[in-house]
Amino acid sequence: MAKDCSFDVVSEFDRQELLNAVDQVKRELNSRFDLKGSNSDVVLDGDKTITITTSDDLKLRNILDILQTKMIKRNLSIKILDPQTPESALGGNVRQVFNLKKGLSPELAKKITAAIKDSKLKVQASIQGEQVRVSGKSKDDLQDVIKLLKEKEESFNIPLQFTNYR
Repeated sequence: MAKDCSFDVVSEFDRQELLNAVDQVKRELNSRFDLKGSNSDVVLDGDKTITITTSDDLKLRNILDILQTKMIKRNLSIKILDPQTPESALGGNVRQVFNLKKGLSPELAKKITAAIKDSKLKVQASIQGEQVRVSGKSKDDLQDVIKLLKEKEESFNIPLQFTNYR
């Protein structure tokens, strides 16, 4: 009997790299001429949110652009940022919170398993908490599933990683 091969579909990010990107943004806030003295701040709250506070919308967009650039340089997908609506803060400032997407929601996991089943490949997909386990007899079929999911990643609107490939 052939041994089944498998891998997990997950959506995670490297917290240390994100922390480094936020620290670089904070350093750039102190050195950039257009942002000096603007009372701007970027705060990473655990693995849940990033909060940007500044004096106006233009500076908010500039800081977001800097954050996205630093994230890309550190191989972090900007799809992990889930922007909330900007709101007014104390002292006439503007604040925007970005929730961080980590793990697959039950709806997204169902979409992924449906996409795998629709592909008619000889594999099984099962939802296991915040990840999807894909198993099959042929490693070629598993590689075809990875290729399929990479092509459809844009429609899922979340970065996907493939771990525990055995």
